[in-house]
Amino acid sequence: MLSKVQLLLAKSVIRLQEFGPPGRRLSVFEDDVFIVSYPKSGNTWARFLLGNLYSQSEAVTFANIERKVPDIYQNSSKILSQLNRPRLLKSHEYLDPRYRRVIYIVRDPRDVVISYYNYMIKIRIINEDYPLLAFVEQFVKGGWDPFGSWGDHVGGWFGARKKMPDFLFLYYEDMLDDPIRELKKMATFLKLSFSDENIEKAVAMSSFQHMQDLEKLESMRWKPIKSSRKDKLFIRKAKKDEWRTELPQGAIEIIENNWMDIISSLGYRVGDQH
Repeated sequence: MLSKVQLLLAKSVIRLQEFGPPGRRLSVFEDDVFIVSYPKSGNTWARFLLGNLYSQSEAVTFANIERKVPDIYQNSSKILSQLNRPRLLKSHEYLDPRYRRVIYIVRDPRDVVISYYNYMIKIRIINEDYPLLAFVEQFVKGGWDPFGSWGDHVGGWFGARKKMPDFLFLYYEDMLDDPIRELKKMATFLKLSFSDENIEKAVAMSSFQHMQDLEKLESMRWKPIKSSRKDKLFIRKAKKDEWRTELPQGAIEIIENNWMDIISSLGYRVGDQH
């Protein structure tokens, strides 16, 4: 028989699970749809694009994004369980067989690490003088978050799901090149009714300049960056191949040597000099 202390502890755990963000403990429904990526790979942009396509009468902002396309790390289990179904949710989880329908976004890891480095400075995990090379060494080990390394994350999802009909694999670089085309892919995958005008409007409402402007106005209203440094933006440059000028050669070699096969198999060039 449980003691009073054990009962209280058990009730406390249940309460924390109900009112805290579930992350990987999320109760998954069969009709859920997930936007999944490794951190700093375009997930927030995809949330804006789809949120603005779903409801063009109320534009997505940092003040309402958790209501439009919720994040499983920012909302409680109770809130997430009460959402209308099918739910469209943001996740950074490594391969989870419970996720039946997934939009997965991949980004060149050499650019991911630069964006991640700046983000960790913004949220005060590291200082600006933290050596970039040391950051990269931890990055390839998966040492900065609970989602595994970039190679494990991408390799797991891509390797297990790439040929499945309920899996849409997108490149962040393609989204930069032609956001209208890539949003059409997402909308078709989700079986949404849309016109060219709807797509174009959603893309315009989700431009990086507009998102940066919103961030400057609303950063205090979005939990992930509420307490972060205001002199650095979460929405940074939205560029590809930034690594060619920003990463030292030693850092490039660490990333390429660790993930040569998967980087090449995804179509990214390896072995290039700055």
